[in-house]
Formats: sequence, structure tokens, C-alpha cells
Amino acid sequence: MKIKVQVVIEYEDETTETVVEEIGCLQRAAPSIETLGIRLDEGKAILANLQESVVAHQVAEHMKKHEYCGHCHQPHRRNGHQTITYRTLFGKLKVKGRRFYRCVCQEHSSQTFSPIAALFSERTAPEFSYIQTKWASLMSYGLTVDLLEEVLPLSTNVAAVFRQTQTVGQRLEDALGAEQYMFIEGPARKWAQLPPPQERLFVGIDGGFVHGRTKENRKAGWFEVIVGKSLLNKHPSKRFAFVQTYDEKPKRRLFETLQSHGMQMNQDITFLSDGGDDVRELQYYLNPHAEHILDWFHVTMKITVLSQIAKGMQDAAFVKKALAALERIKWRLWHGHVQNGLDAIESLLLDCECEEEADPSRDKLHQALDEYDTYIGNNREFIPNYADRYRYDEIISTSFAESAINEVVSRRMVKKQQMRWTKKGAHLLLQVRIKTLNDELRSKFEDWHPGLKNEVQNTAEMPLAV
Repeated sequence: MKIKVQVVIEYEDETTETVVEEIGCLQRAAPSIETLGIRLDEGKAILANLQESVVAHQVAEHMKKHEYCGHCHQPHRRNGHQTITYRTLFGKLKVKGRRFYRCVCQEHSSQTFSPIAALFSERTAPEFSYIQTKWASLMSYGLTVDLLEEVLPLSTNVAAVFRQTQTVGQRLEDALGAEQYMFIEGPARKWAQLPPPQERLFVGIDGGFVHGRTKENRKAGWFEVIVGKSLLNKHPSKRFAFVQTYDEKPKRRLFETLQSHGMQMNQDITFLSDGGDDVRELQYYLNPHAEHILDWFHVTMKITVLSQIAKGMQDAAFVKKALAALERIKWRLWHGHVQNGLDAIESLLLDCECEEEADPSRDKLHQALDEYDTYIGNNREFIPNYADRYRYDEIISTSFAESAINEVVSRRMVKKQQMRWTKKGAHLLLQVRIKTLNDELRSKFEDWHPGLKNEVQNTAEMPLAV
């Protein structure tokens, strides 16, 4: 059995004849489970031929409209031919067209023009760019290339996918508004006139680390990535991320993320963080009704570390005393008695200093306690009564932000993707990955290329005939 696949081109211009072209031919013997339907290689070949045919006719129609001057209707003089390489989801095309001299009936800034150069303002199809960047944000560049070549009739490479992803990331970055110290706008009387928000918005912020490299040093240690996640009941969560020592607009980035989640100036919002100076500064002056809370996980995790250090000491009596003191500190902080907790830390510090026997673990405990004393002291105004909040089912931990670090950073850049990153490369990839995880990347491409949205709608309204 021979099956011919044809495409029929019908022009709106009634003077142009309908064109029928064969784009594929399938040979089938006796039916079997292996020969039923179309195989992947056949489907790829048909799609590639269909794409080439459709683009060729579109370009020919476009060229026809520019053969005559739009003002005096005289034919343009030809200036030679031009070939443009255009990369699409269904193959790389060599598009040919003519160049023309501009008509002398009007003044122009240049003597010649190319209709196809104006048509192909970008040499990569927007939808191909979207698919590349979306997949590259979810998996390694190498796997993205393998998957694209496996299922689509095209050939690409890691460098091309990397460049495209970085270009899109930079475009997202350039679209971000200017950084501001304060984003609280308008007088309080106008905030009261806003519609009441549905519920409190929770925002958790934490940090993760990525292997770094520079041009001079391919083993440049680690650098920190700040990741945040906002939660609003009955709405999808939103994420944001940036490389701390590279990003110049961290507060603007967080503000626009919260705005995309519907934040208003009369919105109740709770920020939870690990208490770092940079992260705490990031949260200020974004909302007049915001409260800032030190994450309980980091408070109690540091006490756990102190307990492990104390257990390594040689004096059993002191170990017992130190562990009991640490439990008191933890209990007091859990119930919001910050000053009592600080007093207990100071008391334990004095006990460490009074120990007469030489013990390296004592000095280590003393140093860690001193750091913890500074940590609690710097964040004392952000320590609430965790026990009360817990009883009322309010969030007291950034565990959801910890999961966001795993989701945004670790899975793509640390765990199975053991490569090293420049700060710029990591930052731009994060912006694409964030848009993908927030389900916003497609809408961004539709903003840049409105035709993408229109084509999808038209396809839905006019299903293909079978």
C-alpha cells in the first residue's frame, strides 16, 4: 500500500491558483503492529517537508507584495538575491529572497531594502526559542539537545541552547523595573479604600549554594543564591531567585513577585527568613502591614549544633549541665521570652569560661555560643511567641522555602547537574527557570510575540479537519 501525503495551498487572491504539493509518501505492506500508523522518523520527515513548503509559499507571497512601490506602484529594480537561515521547531530553513532598490519617488534613509530581512527580524522562531528555554530551564543543556533531536526534525547543539536560554534570561532581566529603596506608595487613607484582601500572604526566604567558576579559575568555590516562595491559599505559589552578589535589583524582583500574587498596600503579609542581614534588608519597605519573623527552624537548628558540640566534651557533669541549659534556652525562645533566653546564653558562656580543665571542645562551644548570642540579639525583635503561633496553625518555619531551594536550585544546578556556574550564567538561567515553574514563561513570549497567542486561539477555534 502506498500512502501519499499532500499539502494544499489556497491563496486569498483569486487570481493565484491553488497549489498541491506532495510532502511525503509512506509504503506499507501487510498490516502489523509495527507498521500501523506513522513512525517517528516518518512523522519528522513529513513535518520538516511541510514546514519548508509552508514557509516557502509564505515568503513568496510576502515578496510579491513588495515588488512594487506602495506609493507610485512602479516595480522596484532588483539588486540581487539574499539567503537567510531561519531556525524553527521543524528544521533549519534556508530562505531565499530578492533585494530591491528603493523607489526614487520618495526619500529614504537607505538605497536598497530586503523584504525577507525585515520579515525575519529574529533568526530563531519564537516558539522554537520558547521550547528550548523551557526545557533547558528544567534539565541540563545536553539533555535538552538530546530530547529536541529525538522528537523533532532538527539538529542543534549545547552552545546554541545555552546562548538562547541566556538571551531570554537577559531579556527578562532587562524588562524588570528600576530598583527602589521603598515600594510603599500612596497615603494611608487610600489604602483603606482598597478592596479587602482575601487572606494573609506568607513569604519565606532562604539561601542555597552553587559551585562557582570564573574565566581564570574553573574551581572558584561557591556562591550564594537567594530563593523565596510566596504562599496564598487557593492560589498557585510564586517563586523568585537571584544570585546575591550579582543581582542589582533584588528588592524590585521580590516586589514584582508579590504583585503578581495580588499583593495590595492593605495586604497582611508575613516574611520569614533566617535572620541574615542582607535577607532582612530585602524585606523592608515593601508593604506597610508586613510583619517579619525569624524562622524557628534556624533558631532550633543552631541549638541542635550546640548540643552536639557539648556532647563531645570530656566533663560528663558539665555536659549534663550544658544540655539542660540549652533546653532552657530553647524553651524560652519557643515561648518568645527573648531576654530570658539571652540571659541563659550569657550564663552558659560564663560557665564555659569558668571551666578549669583544658578541653578543645569547651573553646569550640564557647565560640559557637558567642555567635548564637549575637545572632539572637540581632534578631530579637523578630522572635515572636512561636508556641502561640503554632497553636493557631500559623506558619513559623521556612520549610516551604527550603523546598523551593531544592526545586529551583538543587535539582537543576547542584545535585545531578554537577557543573560549575558563573554568577551571570546562573542568575540568567534562574530567571528562566522561575518563569517556567511559575507557569509564566509562555505568557512572556506571547507578550513579546503577540502572534503566538493569536495562532493558538485560532487553532483552538478552527480544529484541523481529519
